[in-house]
This record gives sequence, C-alpha cells and structure tokens, in this order.
Amino acid sequence: MASPSFSRWLAACGAVLVAAIAADSLVPVAWQIRLGLHWLTEHFLAYFAATSIICLAWPRPFVVAGALMALAALMEGLQGLTVDRIPDLPTALSGAAGALTAALLGEAVVRVWKGRRLARLKASQALGTGAGAPRRNLLYP
Repeated sequence: MASPSFSRWLAACGAVLVAAIAADSLVPVAWQIRLGLHWLTEHFLAYFAATSIICLAWPRPFVVAGALMALAALMEGLQGLTVDRIPDLPTALSGAAGALTAALLGEAVVRVWKGRRLARLKASQALGTGAGAPRRNLLYP
C-alpha cells in the first residue's frame, strides 16, 4: 500500500485523467486528441489506465470499476446531446471492459498482497519473532 501522501497524489492523477476522459468525450471532434489507434482501443486503454491509477490510491477495485463503467455509459449517452457526435454502444462497452479488466487485475494484486502479508505474519508468529508473538519473561524462565 502506498503512503498517504503518495495515495493522495495518485488519486489526484486519477481524477485528472477521469476529467480528461469526460472532457474529451464532449468536445467537438476537431479538438479531440487521437493516438492513431482505433477508437475502441483508445477507450479501452483510457478507462484501463484511469481504473488502474485510482485503484493504486484506493484499493477497492470493483467500486472504482463500477463508477467508471457508469461514467463510460454516461459519457456515451451525453454525446447524443452534442451537435457533431452520436452515442455508440460498442464504444461504451469498450470503456467498461477496460475498467473491468483493470479491476480484475487490481483485485488479484490486492488478494496476493494480503495473502503475502498474512503468510509473513503467520511465519513470524511461528518463529516467535513477530508483533503477535507472546513475550517471554527473561527474568523468570
């Protein structure tokens, strides 16, 4: 787990990335920043990156993914209100898939991390050296 100040920095970066995704979804087509990839791939990568960064700051991957999946659907729906855009279901599903994929990877990392910490704690208790080990009285054996 990251330190509190680093977590805040990561959360801020994730929020900026989510705001950039939202802004890029609603600006005119001529103002869009394109990577040269297919737009489905770009949506997948953008939501994957945002979910990954936010999950580093807040290790609740499925809550983060649920919010970003809803955001993907909302942004595609709001594109119907713009003049030069139309909503596209495959694009919304691509963004949702990116968020869900990052959440699945994030959940796996969190489980492995917690499992390793638990194994280290049990090993240190078995050796009698850990924080949870009983203290021996050296004065009265």
